[in-house]
Amino acid sequence: MRAEPRILVLAAEDSVVGPLCQGLDLVGWRTVTARGLGGALSALGDLPVEALLVDGRLPDAADWSRALKQAALPRALPVLAVAASGAPDRDAFDLVMSGAGHPAQVRLRLENLMRGAVAEEEIALRAATFGARGVQLRPAEPDPSPLRILAAGPPDHRVLALSNVLADHGCEVVAAPTPYTAFDYLHERAFDAAVLWSGPDRAPAQSIAAGMRRNTRLQQIPVILYQSGEDPADLADLYGRGFADVAEAVVPEPETAARIVALARTYREHQAVRRALEATRGSGLTDPSTGLFTDDLFAAHLARVIEASDARRRPLSVCILRVAPSDELRAARQGGWLDRALPQVGAMISRLIRVEDTAARLSDEVFALALPATDAAEARLVAERIAAVLGCTAFDAGPGARPFTVAFDVGVAQRTQGEAPGALLERASRDAAAVTAG
Repeated sequence: MRAEPRILVLAAEDSVVGPLCQGLDLVGWRTVTARGLGGALSALGDLPVEALLVDGRLPDAADWSRALKQAALPRALPVLAVAASGAPDRDAFDLVMSGAGHPAQVRLRLENLMRGAVAEEEIALRAATFGARGVQLRPAEPDPSPLRILAAGPPDHRVLALSNVLADHGCEVVAAPTPYTAFDYLHERAFDAAVLWSGPDRAPAQSIAAGMRRNTRLQQIPVILYQSGEDPADLADLYGRGFADVAEAVVPEPETAARIVALARTYREHQAVRRALEATRGSGLTDPSTGLFTDDLFAAHLARVIEASDARRRPLSVCILRVAPSDELRAARQGGWLDRALPQVGAMISRLIRVEDTAARLSDEVFALALPATDAAEARLVAERIAAVLGCTAFDAGPGARPFTVAFDVGVAQRTQGEAPGALLERASRDAAAVTAG
C-alpha cells in the first residue's frame, strides 16, 4: 500500500465524500481532503496525488477543477465529480456521476481515468522515441463506425429499453440470449463493450465475464453487469471479478447508456493506439517476429519514461519475464518448437499489457515491461497475471507429441530516486533470477 495520498478530495463537508474516502482508504487508496481551492492547491503542490474527486454540489466545483488541472501540469489530473446535477462541464470534469456511488465503483472509475491520463502521456513519449529515430508515430484515428455493444441475456423489457436508448446514441446493439450465442458473437465480431443482464441468476453473466477475462483478445473489452435490482449484490466482489461497471435497472436508462458509451468509446480509442504501435512493425525498430520493442529501442524509451516520471512525480516499475527452466521445455527447445512458440508468446504479451505499458523482447527468452505510474506491488500483479495467462496456453510440440506450456520467472523493480535505466533493469533481472534459484 502507498503511504502517500493518491486521491485529492475537494468538498465542503463529508456527507457525500466521507463514505467514499473511508472505502478508498480501506483498500490502500489514501485520500486527502481539502475544503477550498487554497487548501487543494497546497496539497497538490506538496503531494503526488493522481486524481481529483470533487463534490459536484460545490458552487465553484467547475472553476476550481479547471484551476487544479492547470496547476498540476505537466502531470495530467483527471477529475471525477460525484453528486453532480445538470449538464456536465467537460472542460472541468473528465467523468460525472449523478449520485455518490459505491466506493468500489468510484475506485474503478478513478482507476480508469488515471490510466487514461497516463496513456495519453505515454503516447506522446512513444512518438518522441520513434521520432528521434526518423519514424513518425501518429495515433490512428478511432474507428468512425457506430460503437458495437453486445447485450447478453434472456429477453427482458428492461434490456430492450436500454438497447433502444443505446441505439439512440448511435450504437449498434447485438442481442445474445444465451452464453453460447454470446461467445459465438464475441469470436465472430468486434465489440466495444458487453452488457450482461443479470436477473435472479447471476451465474450466466459471471461465466461470460470470466471467459472473456481468460481470452487474450477479449479481456480488454469493458464488461457491464446490468442488474434487475431484485437481489442484493456485493458490489466489491462484482468489481473484483472484473466487471467494468455494475448498473441497476432502477437507474434511468439514459444515465446507464451514457456510462456504457463512455466505456466503449475509451476502449475504441485505446484500440486505435494499439493499431498505431502495431503499424511500427515494418519500421525496423521493433522485433520483427513479435512487434515488441527491441532491447535498444526499449533502453532509449525507458530513459525517456524515467525523465517524465520524475517531472510528473509518478512511480515507475520494470518487470522481467524470463522463460523458466523445465524438463518439458528442454525437450521443446531441442526440437525447435520453443523457438516457434516464442513469437506467439510475444504477440500475446502485446495484447495482454495495458495500453500505457511498454513491452520489449530483450533476448530470445526474456521479455521486459515498463509500467508508468505503477508501484512495485501493482507491477507484480500485472506481470503475474500476464504470466498466468501465458502459462495456461498450450503450444504445438510436433507430430505425436503432447503440446507444451511456457512458464515464466517474474522479476519486478520499482525505480528509486536517481536510478539509471540499466540499474533498474538489472534489479528486476536479479529479482527474476532469485525466483529461479529459489
